[in-house]
Amino acid sequence: MDQLNNQTLVVFLSCMLLIWNIIVPQVEARAFFVFGDSLVDNGNNNYLATTARADNYPYGIDYPTHRATGRFSNGLNMPDLISEKIGSEPTLPYLSPELNGEALLNGANFASAGIGILNDTGIQFFNIIRITRQLQYFEQYQQRVSALIGDEETVRLVNEALILMTLGGNDFVNNYFLVPFSARSRQFRLPDYVVYLISEYRKILVNLYNLGARRVLVTGTGPIGCAPAELAQHSRNGECYGELLEAANLFNPQLAQLLSQLNSEIGADVFISANAFAMNMDFVSDPQAYGFATSKVACCGQGPYNGIGLCTPASNLCPDRDANVFWDPFHPSDRANRLIVDRFMVGSSEYMHPMNLSTIMLLDSKT
Repeated sequence: MDQLNNQTLVVFLSCMLLIWNIIVPQVEARAFFVFGDSLVDNGNNNYLATTARADNYPYGIDYPTHRATGRFSNGLNMPDLISEKIGSEPTLPYLSPELNGEALLNGANFASAGIGILNDTGIQFFNIIRITRQLQYFEQYQQRVSALIGDEETVRLVNEALILMTLGGNDFVNNYFLVPFSARSRQFRLPDYVVYLISEYRKILVNLYNLGARRVLVTGTGPIGCAPAELAQHSRNGECYGELLEAANLFNPQLAQLLSQLNSEIGADVFISANAFAMNMDFVSDPQAYGFATSKVACCGQGPYNGIGLCTPASNLCPDRDANVFWDPFHPSDRANRLIVDRFMVGSSEYMHPMNLSTIMLLDSKT
């Protein structure tokens, strides 16, 4: 029965996307800005001396150029697919020398693999663009655009832009749970750590609003305990790692509550909550219903569940990347990303609150 319900849901989402493409008028392309970690980094770390990079084969094997681009994917990532949906050109990494002139008006991607809400998250990677620095780059970006089109037009471009913010997973995987008795785990019990994360995230989002953001899609943390990397380290029979699932289950409701509080204080639906946990858990828990062969084994990796180490030319590589929920030990495949972005577009209130991306675009096209 559950599988039948899931198949019905897939058909429903496909129909909704078809209807959207037919009846919704093509709105004027808006700028798009991306902040966050490796789930949304499209190549900034290529320009940095860091180990948190995806610039070698087989990354990008299914990208249009079939070359590694710095995306932690076999093909496209979430920002690429959102750009397609909103009719915008794909955003360039902010550190790319190609991001100048007219290209600046499309927006920019500031994301950097390895970062988190906290500045001590991902310290083992060195030289990554922490979220405070990403926001400083956003200020710098606006100064550069003002020199092109003037202050008033720059404010309008930023106010009318769509913004994606993806943070949180690394604060658990690459901080609190990185090693036994980590500094943060000695400082905080897990529930208190989550409260601290939320309080720090609030500062980030308020700063973003003060910099002109008026439509911000904020993704929660996925089922990080079910990633092949965690199965390889903690699972005996393929079960998800309970402590990381507990972390996500503590973090996500508090994040959704924070976004609602901020909207209430502002008096407008600025922050949109995307329930990435539910979106991913659908096909993690029942991959076959969504056309996947497995949600436990990464396509590219080594060791149990292909969850050990990095994805490199020496790794095992599955022949059909569309059959795997996970591309590498931590990151979704191109096809999984497409399903997630479809939920962004037309997902019900279970997935998107207070509205989905299609509704946002309709509302904003009338203002």
